[in-house]
Amino acid sequence: METERIALRQRERDRLRVLHEVQQKQLTQMEAARRLKLSDRHIRRLLFRLREHADRAVTQGRRKQESSS
Repeated sequence: METERIALRQRERDRLRVLHEVQQKQLTQMEAARRLKLSDRHIRRLLFRLREHADRAVTQGRRKQESSS
């Protein structure tokens, strides 16, 4: 099976690394929130998106879309 390559910015790579640490139970959600300077609620939303959309969850949703103007 061919895997899709996702271009990630440094900030997205950092978020993804921390979220994977939470999934592997190496970090708590509160520690991840502190490390990424986000709310614990936002960490929960990102973890839900990670389960639904895999690594693409941390990318911006409108990336590579044409502008409306």
